[in-house]
Amino acid sequence: MSKLHAFVVAMVMCLLSTAALADSITFKFKSNAEYSVGLEFTSQDRNHQWPGDGNAYKIDDYDTHTYKLSCITGENICYGAWVENRDDLYWGVGMDNGNHCDDCCYICRNHSKVNLIHLNE
Repeated sequence: MSKLHAFVVAMVMCLLSTAALADSITFKFKSNAEYSVGLEFTSQDRNHQWPGDGNAYKIDDYDTHTYKLSCITGENICYGAWVENRDDLYWGVGMDNGNHCDDCCYICRNHSKVNLIHLNE
């Protein structure tokens, strides 16, 4: 195999692997909770969370917050939110994907956008 052919094959493989992650999903949240809320997203199809590394997004005001996640097309992503320092008040799957939900998971496809989610106490 010539060096040029090997280079072309390597570039095609690189582009194909990048295409698998080339999708996104955008969530919008507004918290009406009196206290700070932690928020994270968990893939139900692979071992991945946003923001990841044991961290959580923090919502400590009444503004609308937007989160655009890079994801794999077809990936099922659930949100979990909780009032900080209270494990009895949560939304979605709660902290660390620890609970069940009926309507907190969304499929990543075609750069989807989720309607505004209100976190009410």
